[in-house]
Amino acid sequence: MIWARIVLWRLAFAVPLLLAVTFGMFALAKASPFDPVRQYLGERAMVTDPRIMAEIRANWGLDRPLLEQYTTWLGNLLTGDLGESRSLRLPVAQVIGERLGWTLLVVGCALVVMLVAGLAVGTLAAWRRDSWLDRLVTGTAFTNEAAPVFWVGLLAIWVFSVTLGWLPAGGLTDAAATAVTLPDLARHLVLPVGVLAFSQSSWLLLFVRESVIGVLREDFVTGARARGLRGRTVLVRHALRSALLPFITIMGARVPELVTGAILVESVFSWPGVAGTTIKAALAVDFPLLAALTLLATLAVVAGNLLADLAYTVADPRVRVLGVS
Repeated sequence: MIWARIVLWRLAFAVPLLLAVTFGMFALAKASPFDPVRQYLGERAMVTDPRIMAEIRANWGLDRPLLEQYTTWLGNLLTGDLGESRSLRLPVAQVIGERLGWTLLVVGCALVVMLVAGLAVGTLAAWRRDSWLDRLVTGTAFTNEAAPVFWVGLLAIWVFSVTLGWLPAGGLTDAAATAVTLPDLARHLVLPVGVLAFSQSSWLLLFVRESVIGVLREDFVTGARARGLRGRTVLVRHALRSALLPFITIMGARVPELVTGAILVESVFSWPGVAGTTIKAALAVDFPLLAALTLLATLAVVAGNLLADLAYTVADPRVRVLGVS
């Protein structure tokens, strides 16, 4: 019952949020100085008859008022029609369908690596507080937090691909490959997954460290130690479990950064995912594709927060949501 009310409550906020985001997106596109027709034609725009360009604008509906364009797009969206990508010349649904799986693969693997490594290293740094290991971990985390994702990606390519030659610099498979094989895919996954997990792990590591340090000072931890429990048992079963409850909510709030990181990582490593396609759509002023990708990213953020709320009620049944007891 509580879960159903949480979902309904989130949906009640999600619908106006999605409408506001999509309408704002149309308003920005209308006010943009970039001409989609000229971008579509490229150099041919210099020699194309203005009347032909006007006909293209009319066919695309660019000459219509903003509200009419938005309601037409919204009506098509409700029927499952996302339009056609002007840069790729394919249906938007097909473009997203072919690329979404690769993005989910990279993000899912990076999320698992980030959680396991962040929890382990953050807990170890808290347990060895003020040691050389703690200073090394926190110093690296603060440095990584300030480093742009694309810079970390380029550095990883220079070290592991150019200098050492251990891993491929990008792509889904080798250039000579005729099919996607699991060993080849695994080799090409290492750098994108590693860079995305590393670039997004600093906040998690620092949060876990501070939370565990705070919980280790609590009375129930002191009592557990006084009862003669082993240090590892006190840390894992008592301190860490209590320290991670707020982390679930924070994880949902960090989904936008994970989406942004995926966009940059896919662009650096030429990964054929839906996230990297966002930059290509923006550069090509491919508005139908960009609109669908923006909507997809917003849905990802809403879903991340919803899952965080549901997970919190599972982790701590004492939590009451919306005043439900």
